[in-house]
Amino acid sequence: MSQLLGISPLIVGLTVVAFGTSSPELAVSMQAGFRGISDISLGNVVGSNIFNILFILGISAIIRPLMISVQLIRLDVPIMIVVSVLLYFLGRNGVISSLEGLLLFVCLISYLAFLFFKSKKTKLLEHAGSVVTNDNHERKSLRQWLKSISFVAIGLILLIFGSQFLVNSGVAIAYELGVSQFIVALTIIAAGTSLPEVATSVMASFQGEQDIAVGNIVGSNIFNILAVLGLSGLVSSEGILVSATALNFDIPIMIVISVACLPVFFTGGKISRWEGLLFFGYYVAYIAYLVLQSAQHDAVPIFGTMFHLFIIPLTFITLLVMSWQALKRRRTNEIKNEKRTKE
Repeated sequence: MSQLLGISPLIVGLTVVAFGTSSPELAVSMQAGFRGISDISLGNVVGSNIFNILFILGISAIIRPLMISVQLIRLDVPIMIVVSVLLYFLGRNGVISSLEGLLLFVCLISYLAFLFFKSKKTKLLEHAGSVVTNDNHERKSLRQWLKSISFVAIGLILLIFGSQFLVNSGVAIAYELGVSQFIVALTIIAAGTSLPEVATSVMASFQGEQDIAVGNIVGSNIFNILAVLGLSGLVSSEGILVSATALNFDIPIMIVISVACLPVFFTGGKISRWEGLLFFGYYVAYIAYLVLQSAQHDAVPIFGTMFHLFIIPLTFITLLVMSWQALKRRRTNEIKNEKRTKE
């Protein structure tokens, strides 16, 4: 795919693969937006982003430690953090309006344009002066494109019907269990719509395509906020309502784990197996909290206090120490290299 498009595997993971695997989130959230079910539109996006990082990256790293591209650390993860924080501030007034939805979508177009321009520029520099023509290859590429377009068309039709079924099922499950639609969207619907990301990143991890495994997750999270919520806000007559629960707990959790990606990715330039286990463990704890909260269990206040006062601060202290040690090792290696060069 990267050779066919003339762009790097990382850019393919951040865009083509990520946006393709996020199409279920787009279909479900837009379907809910059309019907004015804001809890499902928002919960699907926030839940998917949390699921993507904690569960999918965790499982993928447990299978095989994931090497991290420098571009992800310097550009794409910071963008993921910025758009997550932007969502929080846009939702502080309790609604993401049509105008704010348009703003999110314009940000997506700008991000895509920048990525493709940057990738094409890099390819031109790498292959300057070399022109290769092959009629048979061009005909084969055309057939591949036509075949791909046919599959996309069929997939879109199935997505429309599938999204209707999933939204209806989510509403029914919430009613039968006596829990909020937002909780169902954060868990069942988010996990269901994220299954393509699970398959893509896990298979890419098995095959050693680590740029696609990690780029798929980062790109999906950016796409979920900018495209899925942006377009859902545009099609919803009242905008996407943001509940106090989402604003005070779930969106901040999404921001915290996005920020945590930077030191995890930075230390050693990879996600190790123990860090993958840490991510997975946090997802289990998060789901446990949601279950206790939906059941209105007496342990919810204690669990929430431990999470806010102990688990999150301890994690950040650990990540900061790891980052400092990584910087120290890097500086030591640079000094050694300088001494060898002088000698």
